[in-house]
Amino acid sequence: MPTRKIEFAGSQQALLAGRLDTPEQAPRAWAVFAHCFTCSKDSKAAAYVSRALARAGFGVLRFDFTGLGNSDGDFANTHFSSNVDDLVA
Repeated sequence: MPTRKIEFAGSQQALLAGRLDTPEQAPRAWAVFAHCFTCSKDSKAAAYVSRALARAGFGVLRFDFTGLGNSDGDFANTHFSSNVDDLVA
């Protein structure tokens, strides 16, 4: 099951760090894994769920919200709505 590091611009133009977990075959569908408010894409739970979904045939994007983990930006300038905006980005 391949895992790739990716980066993309978030809602505040900060560079967000992510991982793309993909199944061995073409994905049957895609999921975006939104971890808890102050957690990381690399938390044990996020990695476990993403890999389980990939084994079941789903492609999964998990990423660090603005100001968390390996993503750029200042966490102090974020809130629930800005995290939702990062999900849309």
